[in-house]
Order: sequence, then C-alpha cells, then structure tokens
Amino acid sequence: MIFSHVLGVPRIGLNRELKFALERHWRGEIDEPALEALGRRLRAERWAEQRAAGLDYVTVGDFAWYDHVAQHVLMLGCEPARMGFGPQDSELARHFRLGRGQAARPADGAGQAAAAGHPALEMTKWFDTNYHYLVPEFGPDTAFRLASHRLLDEVREAQALGHPVKPVLLGPLSFLWLGKGQAAGFDRLSLLDRLLPVYLELLTRLGALGLNWVQIDEPILGLELPAAWREAFPRAYARLQPAQMALMLCSYFAPLGDRLALACSLPVAGLHVDGVRAPQELEAVAALLPQERELSVGLIDGRNIWRSDLDQLLPRLRTLHRLRQGRLWLAPSCSLLHVPLSLSDDAQVDAGVRPWLAGAQEKLDELRLLKTALCQGEQAVAGAWAASRAACAARRADPRLRRPAVAARLAALQPADEARHRPHAERAAMQQARLGLPLLPTTTIGSFPQTAEIRAARAARRAGTLDAAGYEALLRQILADTLQRQDALGLDVLVHGEAERNDMVEFFGEQLAGYTFSAKGWVQSYGSRCVKPPILYGDVERPQAMTVAWASQAQALSRKPVKGMLTGPVTMLQWSFVRDDQPRETTALQLALALRDEVRDLEAAGIAIIQIDEPALREGLPLPRSAWDDYLRWATRAFRLTAGGVGDATQIHTHMCYAEFSDILDSIVALDADVITLETSRSGMTLLDDFGGSAYPNDIGPGVYDIHSPRVPAREEVLHLLRRALAVIPPQRLWVNPDCGLKTRGWPETEAALRVMVEAARTLRAELGAA
Repeated sequence: MIFSHVLGVPRIGLNRELKFALERHWRGEIDEPALEALGRRLRAERWAEQRAAGLDYVTVGDFAWYDHVAQHVLMLGCEPARMGFGPQDSELARHFRLGRGQAARPADGAGQAAAAGHPALEMTKWFDTNYHYLVPEFGPDTAFRLASHRLLDEVREAQALGHPVKPVLLGPLSFLWLGKGQAAGFDRLSLLDRLLPVYLELLTRLGALGLNWVQIDEPILGLELPAAWREAFPRAYARLQPAQMALMLCSYFAPLGDRLALACSLPVAGLHVDGVRAPQELEAVAALLPQERELSVGLIDGRNIWRSDLDQLLPRLRTLHRLRQGRLWLAPSCSLLHVPLSLSDDAQVDAGVRPWLAGAQEKLDELRLLKTALCQGEQAVAGAWAASRAACAARRADPRLRRPAVAARLAALQPADEARHRPHAERAAMQQARLGLPLLPTTTIGSFPQTAEIRAARAARRAGTLDAAGYEALLRQILADTLQRQDALGLDVLVHGEAERNDMVEFFGEQLAGYTFSAKGWVQSYGSRCVKPPILYGDVERPQAMTVAWASQAQALSRKPVKGMLTGPVTMLQWSFVRDDQPRETTALQLALALRDEVRDLEAAGIAIIQIDEPALREGLPLPRSAWDDYLRWATRAFRLTAGGVGDATQIHTHMCYAEFSDILDSIVALDADVITLETSRSGMTLLDDFGGSAYPNDIGPGVYDIHSPRVPAREEVLHLLRRALAVIPPQRLWVNPDCGLKTRGWPETEAALRVMVEAARTLRAELGAA
C-alpha cells in the first residue's frame, strides 16, 4: 500500500494574507474574531490543496499565528511566569506577547495603574534554516499541563470539512532540547518525566477523535546527541504507547548517522526520514526498520524550489517499495514551510527559469505524479511526466549556467587575496587615527524604518506611475533626513538608512548576474516577517557598482563617518534559493569575488568603514558536527576573500544575530573583522561570556535593545546591559548599538530607543572618565 502526505505547508497565504492581518490586529484595526476567521480560511485552503493532490491525509497543527514552538509553549502550559499573564489575557494575546513582548505602561491621570514591561522570548534559528523560533524557558519549577485545546479544535475543524486528518506535534525531546535553562547548570532533560504525561493526555484526546495517525517531529535525531538524550528516546516513546495512537516519528534536515539504529528501533508505528539530506541512508533504513512499521521517505526537497528530476527519483522509490514489501509513504523531505506557496505562474521570474521551479503547490503535484507512477506506471501520467522531463533537460543545457571568466578567476586565487596586511591591534590604531571616535562609539546596524512613504513610492515605481528620476529624488530626500535624524540623536557612526533596498539579499541579487526574482515567492522568517529569497541559478558576476553612489552621497552630507553597507557572501548564499548543480562552496566563492569588487570600490570612493553582514554564518552549519570543519573552512574563506582587498586604515565591520556562537567562536575570530556586532539583548548579554577576555580579540558591539519588539527600553535597562558587557569586554573594544537593523520599526519608537541608547553610552563614558 502506498500513501502520500506532507509534514507541513506554508502558513502565510499566497498574498501574505496572514502577515497583513496580524499587523492590522496589532494596530488595533481588526479584533480577534476577525483574525480567527482568516486563520480558518487559510487552513481550509491548504487542506483542500492537499486533498486535491491526492494526499491520503491532510496535516493539521502546522498552522501557527506567530511560531509553532511558541504554540507548544502555550499548549503545554509552560509560559514563563515573568510574562505576567492573567486570566484577562486571551490565548492569542499570550502568543503575541511571547513573540513581541510588551512595553511598560506608566500610570495615567484617569486612574489606570502602571504596568511593567515584558521582554519577548529569545529568538533563534530553527536548525539550519532562516526560520526563527521562540526559545522556551525552563527551570526547576517548570510545570506542564494541557492548557490549550486549539489543536483539538483544528482537528475537528478539518474533520467537519470531510478530510482525513493527521495532526502534527513537536516531539517532547526536541521541545526540551530547543529550550533554554534559566538557572546555571540546569538539565532540561530532567523535565521529561513531567512532560510525558501531558503528551500522553493529548494523544489520548486525539485518539478519541477517531484519528489513525499522529505525526510527531523529533528533528534532534539529526544531531550528534549526548548519550543521555539518545538513551531517553526509547524510554519516552515506550511511555507514549498506552495512547493507542499510530505515531509517525519524523526526522529531517540531516542524516541519522549513528542514531539510525536507535530511530529504527523506537516503539512507534512509522518513521519518516529525509532522503534529500541523507540519500545514502535510505536502503539501510528500509532494511533495518521492522516490516510491521511504516517507512515514510522524503525525496522531494522541502527546502529548495527546484523541480524534482522524477526520472531519477522513481527507480529509487521502486527499490524502497520492493524492500518494504509493497508498503511505503511518500512525502517531501521536511515541512514545506520553507518554500513559497506557488511559483507556477509568477510572471516576474525569468521566463526561461520558471519551468525549472516548484513551490509548495507544485511539490504536492510532484507527489501525486510519483505515487501514480509507482502504483500504475509512468504511462498513467505520461503528459505531465514528459513536461517535467523536458524542464529538467532544459535546465541542464542552459548556457547561462556557466561563465568561463568566473571559473578562471576562481582558479587564479592565491592565499594572499584573503589576508589583511597587519594584525588587528595595529589596524585598530590606524583606524582610530583616521576616524577619531569616542570611547564606546554608538552606531546602528544599517537599516532605518521602511515607511509607508517609501513602500508607496516603490509600488508606484513598479506600477510605472512614478518615473526613475522622481523615485530617486525622493530616496535622496529620505537619505538626507535619515542622516539629519542620526546626527541630532548624537550617534557617532552613521548609516545612510537603506531606503533604496527592498531586502538585504534581493537588493544585491537584482544587480548580479546569475539571479532571477519572483513576485510572490514569499516565505515566513518569523511572526509577520516574510522574505522573498532571490533565485540563484547560474554563475555570479557583478556587472557594475551596486552601492557606491548611495554611500558616497551619504558621506558627502556628514562630517561623521558613514558606513558602507553590504550583505556578505554566506548570507547571500543562505538566504537565496541556491542552485543545486554545483557545490555550495563554489557558489559562495563566486559571491565573495563579486562583493570583493564592491568593497574595493567603496574604499576607493573614500568610505572609511564598510560593514559586511553575515547573520547567516551560524545558520549554515551542517547539523552533524563531523561536517562543520569543511563548511567553516570555506565560509570563513569567503568572508576573508570579500574583505581582504582593503587597506589597514579601512575598518571592516560584520553583523550576526539570533544564533548561538560559542561553538564556532574560533571561526568568528578567523573572519578577522575589525568590529563585530551581535544580537544579545534578549539573552541578557549571556552570549558575551563566550566572547569575553581574550577569546574574541577584536572590537565588539553587543546589541543593547531588541528591535523586534515594539517596546522602547528604559535607560536603566540599557545601562544594566552595558555594565554587564563591560564586565567582560574592555571599554576600548566596546561599541554600543541595537540588536539588528531598524527596517521594521516606526520612526517614533526608533528615535526614542536610540535616544535612550545614546544617553546610556554618554553616562558610561562619564563614569569611565571619572574612574
């Protein structure tokens, strides 16, 4: 028997309906019932698409209002007490406070009492993806209970529409692993025995709804786990058996490695494995998994947008089908959350490239074709099969994929191309002589608010109702205003604000050969934040300068240094949909050479500080530690190659955010950036414990407030964080900045928060001077 299913689908809607509804709700323009109605519509659309594609089950529980991990925090009743939730707070309000925090409210003259602020949960990357999840907080007093019936209600909702349902849960061990202990040395695994009864209660209630299967995701099976965590798996799943539910345990994003035998031996009814990331393990899993258990194979890439080569996949599926004695489940490799909903009729994509692509809806159709061909033969879907074959052949033969000059330039690289001339201590003295910055210099990460005026002008330019000259004139006015505001706030190093940039990757991709772009290729990054990754299909070159004119104009308007702003090669790679027909290392080095040309042009134009952002460096790490060294070798080489062509008096900055860096600190040091800025405010500067002393020898700017929350920090909060930073970083090497760019914030809160930040820096300068 052959079944087909998916592990999850995009939440946001084809036209980002969820994003816009969330933001309207947060502005007070629509109420909770209206928001819930939109959620029901989006879920119904996705379920109908799954059934239309012939899937045997629709997946329920993959929809989340802000984040699926936060949704589990609410469902399992383990919200941090510091959030201050009360009976007046609805479940939606709690969910949004976990993700966005809540600003402090002073008492007013009408008798309303003051209310304390509530910082949001820490946010970090979901494994090696660009999706950000909210980090659960655990401690010795953490208790669990079944606090939300939302999943049960959504199951009933799908059943009422006539669908066969497969709910999805994040597994108990992955849930604990992805959290963070709030007490020193606290072992999160010690909470497992408290957590399992709640999972068992939930599974029992799901079973009472007449369900056959529950999908339970344990992506940490792709990690090289400590022994205690590996040993907890059999015990945990043995305790969940009394629920009498058929559990489909899902692993994805990585090979199982030395956990393969463990995964195959767990007391569950089915096992899903990622056949894209670990094709070499498929036959071993098929042979080792007991025949009475179901094997689900993910051979369609859930992380990228290239059409599958069905001629290549079908023989592999036939082999597995034979090994499993005619029983097999077909699925994408992981949730389709990481790809756009559809790319089939996106007119903005290069017409030659468009047939090569597959969004979530097209991947559902690929599942249908594979299942039909496996059951009835290719002749049953001959027309669609031939079209897929022709598209794959056209892609392989397209001459735009290869540029001989790019290959020749890569082949000619020498070690000296990626090295600065002097060590950082000597460079720092030269840079200070050039820049004349005060102690604890203040700056921002790069972007400033993308206002309604900017968005409207961009839309008018696309629609043809605003010409190029008018659009550029407006952007130049905004640039001048942004510089004036920064100067008035007292910032020491300015930025031009990036009003001309729609996205930190797309902006550059639009100016590089080898890229194409979509109009509706949106994917969720976190909450209501969506990104539209460029499509990198061929060799990369820079035809002409991309940022020099904007940076030069900004510097001409200020006596203070203005940073040139670039996105680094690894982030350009990670945040694009990248070609899969050559090693990622090769593509990263091509990007580095293109950006190296831009860095040298900025320096030649007199820009003294150049920031090369690499927020995705940690994200790109393969999940198996055994593969880290090779990735870090070429990733750090790509950065050094980008920055290595400048003189020692030119200061190179980089920025990283929303990840744990302690385990790759040596590689971050190897980047040899003069200044690194980091996201640290949500974690209370604990990240700096790893960067302190001599562990990180160059300058560092830990973020002193969270830009993803609308709350303006109190001055004492910023002072506390800066004093915490000064305990481990010498003042001569400490910069003061927000966590990240300010693109998503409004001007009033931006200026208020930056004013607090500058005042705090001045206070500490005075204290240090007096000392």
